[in-house]
Amino acid sequence: MEGKAPIMRRSALAAIAAIGSASLLIAGCSKADDNKNENKSAGANAATKGVVNASDKKGGTLTYELSDVPDSFDPGNTYYAYMYNLSRLWARPLMTFKPGAGEEGNTLVPDLAASKGQPSDGGKTWTYKLRAGLKYEDGSPITSKDVKYAVERSNFARDVLSLGPNYFQQFLAGGDKYKGPYKDKSAKGLSSIETPDATTVVFHLKQAFQEFDYLVAAPQTAPVPQAKDTGVDYVKHIVSSGSYKFQSYQEGQQAVLVRNENWDAKTDPLRKQLPDKIVVRLKVNPETIDKDVLAGNAIDLGGTGVQASTQAQVITDAAKKANTDNTYGGRLVYMAINTTVAPFDKLACRKAVQYAIDKVSVQTAEGGPIRGEIASTVLPPDIPGYAESDVYASKDSKGDAAKAKQLLKDCGKTSINTNISARSDRPQEIDAATAIIASLKKVGINASLKQFPSGKYFTDYAGVPKFTRKQNIGLHMMQWGADWPSGYGFLQQILNGKAISQSGSTNLSQYDNKDVNELLGKAIGTEDDTERNSLYTQIDKKTMDDSVLVPLTYFKVLLARPQNYTNLVSTAAFSGQYDYLNIGVESK
Repeated sequence: MEGKAPIMRRSALAAIAAIGSASLLIAGCSKADDNKNENKSAGANAATKGVVNASDKKGGTLTYELSDVPDSFDPGNTYYAYMYNLSRLWARPLMTFKPGAGEEGNTLVPDLAASKGQPSDGGKTWTYKLRAGLKYEDGSPITSKDVKYAVERSNFARDVLSLGPNYFQQFLAGGDKYKGPYKDKSAKGLSSIETPDATTVVFHLKQAFQEFDYLVAAPQTAPVPQAKDTGVDYVKHIVSSGSYKFQSYQEGQQAVLVRNENWDAKTDPLRKQLPDKIVVRLKVNPETIDKDVLAGNAIDLGGTGVQASTQAQVITDAAKKANTDNTYGGRLVYMAINTTVAPFDKLACRKAVQYAIDKVSVQTAEGGPIRGEIASTVLPPDIPGYAESDVYASKDSKGDAAKAKQLLKDCGKTSINTNISARSDRPQEIDAATAIIASLKKVGINASLKQFPSGKYFTDYAGVPKFTRKQNIGLHMMQWGADWPSGYGFLQQILNGKAISQSGSTNLSQYDNKDVNELLGKAIGTEDDTERNSLYTQIDKKTMDDSVLVPLTYFKVLLARPQNYTNLVSTAAFSGQYDYLNIGVESK
């Protein structure tokens, strides 16, 4: 998921174990009702090892701040990791991830479902039973039909809701023919999702999917009552199935959540429902976010870490550094090469880009080694299937101008004029793109920077094939994390040709390779883990040989840990972000 991540987003952090393995499993599992503020002396990287300032104390207002606007608060129409994380407060998927440090955060546990999925027919059929007594915020019962409808609206109405992934559309039997609930006026809906009774939902797939439990952990399985759905406008009046509900929503400005009085802790062993109120402030200046976080009064919702200007003062001040967490983010920072925009439809031209880039300059622009290690593969080291490799190696990773120029000649070019896209509200991404532009210019590739807002980067700009071709955008800055901790969860949405869509596409390279598509399909149906992971390694190698993206850095994040908040734990499941499920307020 993008940064997303995300998404889910955007979803993978075995390397966190190198920093410190998980020591506590559930956020808030040990009480601190005496209100000791352990956070002030927890130490650097403490939240990568366990839950910092664990507490069950209720009350107060919790504040999140974001420099832009999210793609959507609608659980069926989002694909950023931080929104996958946050949306669990008002939207309960069938499965979710246990709040825990590092790899412990990758542990799947039932949420809306009473237990993990029951596979049959070799992994082509999956059955889930819902917990008893589930209710929406208005007190009405949550049923299996609501889960079925949620999947249908989020995956099969791409002209209305295009922001999330479309895994269900790709894998459910008959998914290629179903037109979605807004066009299909029958009561039956998609026949491959059955609801034999009010608490049972059955998914019939067209092929075996051995990681299906991970897929239903996406917010797309959070129930939506069909009678209350208003399509793209549902975001204005979301019906909560979680521990919090929306008190108000001002588009582009702020959302306020309050306790859902019809949430029942007996039906939910995961959530604590600690704060009285949760405020999500949007379009806040990044430097202001840093100040508020360091003051202990806010959390950076995006989870991308402190700004470069703040980083320097944090890592040189022992007291401030003691309240930071420097974690691997389970993500790859890369530049997608658009294979449909000339002359990058030619392999030699794409390879010229690979050799032209000084990756050290990019790493420096991003904030140095503390923000990421230089990358050379598609899969990060903490994703199954990773194998060390450097197809386009250069001395000290600073590029090879001579090779780049020769490859341009092989491509029939002495110079290229193109554009590179980046997100306007991500200063480090802009800085990295600027460094790339300088590298490319030295070999005759002249790239102009095009900046677009994060909230519409995929829906209106970089993720719209017609737009990118018309605007001659041959290169795209990108950051990606696994939708779930496997090679498939990382690779599918950025490399499979089926992931290319008219809008909201995350396969920015527009790469549609028959061999890669088939390998992905084979992998997800393979039961043996070792065999499956070897297929992911093959996909990585094939992709790099085809030069469809330039790996830049294996992302790391430097999070400032707000001192006034409780139950802070950096989780692998959401790109190293703090798990947002049970954060509380230290003082009312």
